[in-house]
Amino acid sequence: EDSHLLVINKPVGLVVHPATSNHDGTLVNALLAHCRDLSGIRGVEKPGIVHRLDKDTSGVLIVAKHDQAHLGLTHQFQERSVQKFYQAIVHGHPLPPKGRIDRPLARHPVDRKRMAVNPRGKTAITDYEVSQLFERDKGYARVDLQIHTGRTHQIRVHMAWLGFPIVGDPIYGRRENPFGYS
Repeated sequence: EDSHLLVINKPVGLVVHPATSNHDGTLVNALLAHCRDLSGIRGVEKPGIVHRLDKDTSGVLIVAKHDQAHLGLTHQFQERSVQKFYQAIVHGHPLPPKGRIDRPLARHPVDRKRMAVNPRGKTAITDYEVSQLFERDKGYARVDLQIHTGRTHQIRVHMAWLGFPIVGDPIYGRRENPFGYS
């Protein structure tokens, strides 16, 4: 934390900002208790929020403390100068072991809570590389990922589309979870 921003290690299960189903217990609620002066660009529901992570995703989140910082960070995300790296455990052994998934994403045509690869969707680009193979049962792999865009559920949808869904993903993956965590 400094006078311009906060960098937070968001845990799995924490909702970033209040919504219809989650008014309390969000990251924004905690931020407001910690720091009253946050950027107002996104209004009272999302003060300081420049980007977000899914509830079931852990990772680094950057929060702007004032409007100038917010505008600068937003510009960096829009210009794609912010690099975003992730790791995931997936079902199977992706082949090829390194590649790029360049498939547009949009809301699923039937289930509006899901996303899907759709030629009329927004550009979504994910690079992946297998970093470790696990031989148990059908096989699993740890995959290093870099996203060049930031679409809702991007990694989850892209890996499932490729045929290697993320272990423990209740929406796009298989229900079995051999490692015992989500």
